[in-house]
Amino acid sequence: MTACAIEGGTAGAATAADPGPETAGPGPDGPGETGETGERGEPVGVREPAGVGEPVGAGIHAPGAPPAPHTPGTPHAPDVLTLTADGAYGARLTAAPAPPGGQRAWYPERWTLDGPEPYAVPLPLNQPEEPDAQVVPLADGRVLIRRRVADRQTFSLLYPTGPATGELALGAVECEGMVLLPPSPDGRSVYGLTAGDHSSLLWLVAGGSFGPELVAEVPGHCSGGVWLDRAGRMLALDRRPAGGGPVKAVAVDLERNGEVTPLLQIAPASDDRLLLADADSGLLLIRSNAPGHDRLGWGVLGSCLPVRFPECLRPADVAVTPFAVQPGQMLMPESCAVALRVDGPAGSWVGIWRPQGRRLHQVAAPEGWSAGAGFWSRDGVLHLPYANASTPCGVALIDAPGDEKPPPEAGGTDGAGGVGHGTEPSAAVAPPAVCKPVPLGQAPLHRVASTD
Repeated sequence: MTACAIEGGTAGAATAADPGPETAGPGPDGPGETGETGERGEPVGVREPAGVGEPVGAGIHAPGAPPAPHTPGTPHAPDVLTLTADGAYGARLTAAPAPPGGQRAWYPERWTLDGPEPYAVPLPLNQPEEPDAQVVPLADGRVLIRRRVADRQTFSLLYPTGPATGELALGAVECEGMVLLPPSPDGRSVYGLTAGDHSSLLWLVAGGSFGPELVAEVPGHCSGGVWLDRAGRMLALDRRPAGGGPVKAVAVDLERNGEVTPLLQIAPASDDRLLLADADSGLLLIRSNAPGHDRLGWGVLGSCLPVRFPECLRPADVAVTPFAVQPGQMLMPESCAVALRVDGPAGSWVGIWRPQGRRLHQVAAPEGWSAGAGFWSRDGVLHLPYANASTPCGVALIDAPGDEKPPPEAGGTDGAGGVGHGTEPSAAVAPPAVCKPVPLGQAPLHRVASTD
């Protein structure tokens, strides 16, 4: 499985950064759990705060640098909410406000989001957690926590047991740094990645039979982590060769002893990273500098069409990062709604876009939104979890806006023989002819992007 070729678009400013972890599946409440009603015992409803979903105003595009991409070994910022694949559960490190001159006492917190009312359950232990600990929710309601203890990484499962917190130790791995990947779509497995200059080790830290297990050694320095299927078998990593060179996304087959195959190869010298993938439609969200600068583009796994870099996905002076794709759009990647985090000097807000459209809809996010956290329902409703002073656990709902029919392409035909005008489209105007799917790495380079 490879992806290659570029279509449309000129070189432009960087508008995308590596995504943070986000994904895995639903399930019942954790073992021994009784009487859960909310973060402090009170139910909290699904609500939409004032201003959510309203268009973002015009004077927000002031100069600002895109956020630095996350790499293995870099601690995740506390208060970042990690969600399961369908958004049933979330987990984060959080803390009550510290007294003046004091330190915040961090503890894990689990969010339940698949019921009629979302609620949060604190999972504190006898001592506070370090702010570089990392938590990931599982489908059974338990929360995996990774802690660094000296030169080891330790792993435990946390779950509510009435008024207290239960802890099941899973074991440890001797290494200085590790980052947990998005939870597997199977809902029970979590993998950790330790990256070195010459090779990277992939560990199964939860879901195994005997504690943490080494499952693959991938040559080169790896980062990222995107699941390509619903079974949790195919994992995409962004790899830089051991001797140096461009970063290319590769696929790792976990059922074949970590067999590595190429996934993205847009240009020989370009850095091609996979940001997001949808297993139902095959839609891929890609960041690459093949057009001359880092650009956000899209392609389809196994398609004979080239990767495209829409102009609307590079708004001025902001960074754009995809974080959720609408599921259930079988064989219709161009109709999938994609949610994007937009970062600028005014803060973070939400972008919504479809490949078949030509417009990036920008809307305000709820106050206290965990930026980059959210999930789509199959019918096109975006769920954004948030917490603020008045709502300790809430979910804002935003309907995906419709896209009007795009105008014809500038300097070309509109698919019906006419001459078009406007910007580069993000998708073909006319549907492509049915053909046998081939890897994008073998796609014809019949339309190459121009450079500035």
